Amino acid sequence: MSTSIVQYILLRSDLLKDLGWSVGALVAQACHASTAALHIFKEDEHTIQYLNDLGNMHKVVLEVPNEESLKKTAEKLKENSISHKLWIEQPENIPTCIALKPYPKEEVKKYVNKFKLYKASMNN
Repeated sequence: MSTSIVQYILLRSDLLKDLGWSVGALVAQACHASTAALHIFKEDEHTIQYLNDLGNMHKVVLEVPNEESLKKTAEKLKENSISHKLWIEQPENIPTCIALKPYPKEEVKKYVNKFKLYKASMNN
């Protein structure tokens, strides 16, 4: 694979910091969104390449500050035809995470580069 294919995951940091969610619950949200995006876009050529090289899957988890920012980002992705899954946790109906389908990094980084790597401490 000459070009780096990555799956970006954008996760709300306020769930852990302000709303008292556990680290495990947050990890589950990222897993739900990632799995859903891979399933929804399973016929996509980049998804197929990504899944054909399981040992080299590359995910980048980025921190989004709150629900409003997550929803605005989902709208921007939709406007630019960037395939993604906005995960809404049920039954609470809370948007928690966005997972893009796997893309060549260069194609999508401009849509996510304002967000930092998710580095929240478990001691928060």
